[in-house]
Amino acid sequence: MRLTLPRGLVRPLQRAVVEFDLLAPGDRVLVGLSGGKDSTFLLYALTVFVKYLPFPVEIAAFTVDLGFKNRDEMDWSSLEKLCIDLDVSFEIQRVELAENILNHPKQTPCSVCAYFRRAIIHNYAKNHRFNKVAFAHHYDDAVETFLMSILYSGQVYTFLPKTYLERTDVTVIRPLVYIREKEIKSFVKKLGIQLIPSPCSLDGYTKRAEVKELLKELRKKNKNVLEHVAAAMREGRRIQLWPPELTKLELREKSHEFWYGGKGRTD
Repeated sequence: MRLTLPRGLVRPLQRAVVEFDLLAPGDRVLVGLSGGKDSTFLLYALTVFVKYLPFPVEIAAFTVDLGFKNRDEMDWSSLEKLCIDLDVSFEIQRVELAENILNHPKQTPCSVCAYFRRAIIHNYAKNHRFNKVAFAHHYDDAVETFLMSILYSGQVYTFLPKTYLERTDVTVIRPLVYIREKEIKSFVKKLGIQLIPSPCSLDGYTKRAEVKELLKELRKKNKNVLEHVAAAMREGRRIQLWPPELTKLELREKSHEFWYGGKGRTD
C-alpha cells in the first residue's frame, strides 16, 4: 500500500495537532479501531502523518469486540491486513457485554456502549504504557454532540480535542476535529479499504442519527448551519444565559420576601 494523504486532509489534521498540542516527542498513541470509516481513516492518516514529524511517535491499533455478534460471525481479517500494510501493531479484545448494553435499566444503549468501550481502551492503554488514546471523532461528530446535549439533556457540552484522564494517566486526543465526515467517506472509498459493518442492531436508529438528519434538513435552507453551531462551541463567543435555577427552598424564601417584604404573615 502506497501511503499518501491529500493536502486538503493534511492541513486540517495538522491544524488540530498544532492548535491543541495533540502530539509530542516520544508519544505512544493507541488508536481505537472499530473498523468503520472514521477509525480506519484515523489510523491511516496518523500513520502517514507521523512519518513526517521531526520527532518519534509510535502508533498502534486496538479493537474492542463487545459481543454483539457471535465470534464466528465477526471477520476482523481486513483490519489485520490493514495494520500489516501500515506496519502497526494490532490487538483485539472481546468482552461479552452486549446484553448489558442493550438492556440497561436507566441509560441509553449508546451511552452505556460508549462508556464500556472507552473504559476498556483506556485501561488497555494504561496497562500497555500508551500515554495517549486517539479517537476518530470528526467535525460533524462534534457539532452533533453539541446539539444533542442541548436537545436531549439540557446541557451545553461537546467533547474536547484533548482531555487528560487522571485516573488512568492517559490523554485522549481527537485529531480529526477539523475534518468533515464527507471528506473521510470519500477518501476511504478511494483507498478501497474493506470496512467492518457495525454489529450493533441499533445502528442508524439512534439519537445521533436523528440529529444528523435534522442538521441535514436545516442545511437545505442554510448551508452554514454546521459552521454556526461549531462557532457556538468555542470559548469566548458571545453568550447570554438565564441565571442558575433556584432550589425549591430558595424560591420559597424569595417568594416570601416578594409578598411580605421579609415580614411574617398577618393572617
